Amino acid sequence: MPFNALLQELEERRVRAMAMGGPVKLDKRQAQGVLNARERVDYLLDADSFNESGLFATSSRPEARARTPADGKVCGFGRVAGRPVGVISNDFTVLGASSALVNQKKVKHVKGVANKRGFPMVFLGETSGARMPDRMGASGRAIIGQDSAEYQRVRQAPWASALLGNCFGHSAWYACLSDFVVMRKGATLAVASHRVAEKAIGLAVTAEELGGWKMHTRVSGLVDMAVDTDEQALDAIKHFLSYMPGHHNEAPPRCAVPADAGEACNNILDLMPESRSQIYDVRKIINSIVDPGSLFELKASFGKAIVTGLTRLNGNTVGFIANNPLQKGGALDVDACNKVVSFLVLCDSFNIPIVFLVDVPGFLIGLEGEVRGAPGRIINWVNALSQVTVPKVSIILRKSYGKAYLNMGGGKNSDEVACWPTADLGFVAPAVGVNILHGIKEEDDPVRFKELAAQIAQDSAVWGLAAVYETQAVIDPRDTRKYLIRTLEVHAMRLTNGVGQHLIHNWPTTF
Repeated sequence: MPFNALLQELEERRVRAMAMGGPVKLDKRQAQGVLNARERVDYLLDADSFNESGLFATSSRPEARARTPADGKVCGFGRVAGRPVGVISNDFTVLGASSALVNQKKVKHVKGVANKRGFPMVFLGETSGARMPDRMGASGRAIIGQDSAEYQRVRQAPWASALLGNCFGHSAWYACLSDFVVMRKGATLAVASHRVAEKAIGLAVTAEELGGWKMHTRVSGLVDMAVDTDEQALDAIKHFLSYMPGHHNEAPPRCAVPADAGEACNNILDLMPESRSQIYDVRKIINSIVDPGSLFELKASFGKAIVTGLTRLNGNTVGFIANNPLQKGGALDVDACNKVVSFLVLCDSFNIPIVFLVDVPGFLIGLEGEVRGAPGRIINWVNALSQVTVPKVSIILRKSYGKAYLNMGGGKNSDEVACWPTADLGFVAPAVGVNILHGIKEEDDPVRFKELAAQIAQDSAVWGLAAVYETQAVIDPRDTRKYLIRTLEVHAMRLTNGVGQHLIHNWPTTF
């Protein structure tokens, strides 16, 4: 056969590259119950859709070429649910998937194609950091920083990251640039390993304490979701991408509407207590409004006084921001502010309308918040909100007090504001208002106190807001789903084919 020798060499080189770090390392991973870099790509992508880029790449250093198949990063293009994506899967069996000259050229190429041609990027993280000695000394500096836009994020297309092992360097940086981050329990996200940190600070610290899933989902907020297995992490990325457009210049995809959609909203009154002082879980309210099973909550364990989630409403992707009285009575802290800003940026960047469900007693007051810059975080929120150009609809369920009224879409911060008859538009709770305005405590004059509290409560009722047309509708709670569907149809961005202006597309990804 013509060119037989060359074709045989091609196949031999392909087999060596596909062998990754060798059978011993691959068998060890299998015994640990974790997927290797190529298995992760196969699980993520539609069958037979992977178009690899750089299979025959190796280290630029002659002494390392024979032991760096694909130079430690499996890169290329494929499809998820029939839609194109770019993928970078770090192969930890090859020098810890450490970052070096050639594999960074691969990453740059795949990212560049995804941005230029308009499709999402998926980063499957597990890296040891920068490769040594490649990046040491003067010669190393000739490699680092040669791409001034390497860490630029202007959200031309959605990015998703899975943290599936030790994630230092490359995997950490791209996770922090991503729109959605899922972490397998047992993985680590940090600047450097806990062993390096111990030497630096002189204190013993575990990998879990330094950068484990509990810390990043509950404290730092850098991770949106924690799962138990590689497969669950990859499924979460597929789920996230199903809500997203392929790029910023198209509307999100529309899905079929379940046959029983709308039925749960008929029982919505059973989900909120009549007493304004009783708590409830607003996620139940959301689930009764949206298409069944469509709530995909982000950062569920962080800033828990507010819920942010992607949903579908009549088949369309819609973002929900909802106060949750179940946590801190719904009072907003610094974490909640950061969480909302992150979500506003995501929705506006990718043309997703936003619905506010409001039951907020205000911002959490105290020393901790002030030390953490609460006033600045509160203003960051309204600054971002003022630049959002996708449709915004606010529904006031119960309390909407103080400055938080504006942050949660009150006034002209939404395109439409509707209220339930249960809405309470006071600056503070009536009992607190009596003490502030009149200096009277209940124990001092119970009768007078009750009269004044009733007066303040009446002034705060929804009808006053409706009378001055600061709310466009007062609705039966059971009609909330219908109202939102119709209102979002009215405010559809027809003139731009569902595409917003993206004024905050380059907002920092980590607040």
